[in-house]
Amino acid sequence: MRKDIHPEYQEVLFHDTNADVFFLTRSTAKTKATREYEGKEYPYYPLDISSASHPFYTGEQRKTSNEGRVASFNKRFGAFGGRSKAKKTDAE
Repeated sequence: MRKDIHPEYQEVLFHDTNADVFFLTRSTAKTKATREYEGKEYPYYPLDISSASHPFYTGEQRKTSNEGRVASFNKRFGAFGGRSKAKKTDAE
């Protein structure tokens, strides 16, 4: 096997910035930032969303009103008329 072809597998501190929750796990994610966590320095990787803040996992999932979306679409693009049937000629 060739040496030095695999990324370094190390403990990384992930931070969900929306929920302000920290996760310490092992990863190959590359980052130059570091942060102290529980008295030890770890590579730091901020996240926009994780299971701590995603609506599916938090139970805050909402259904959107499709009627409002359809009305909005028709308001914007209704003037184009959509598909029309081909007109038959008398020659047929």
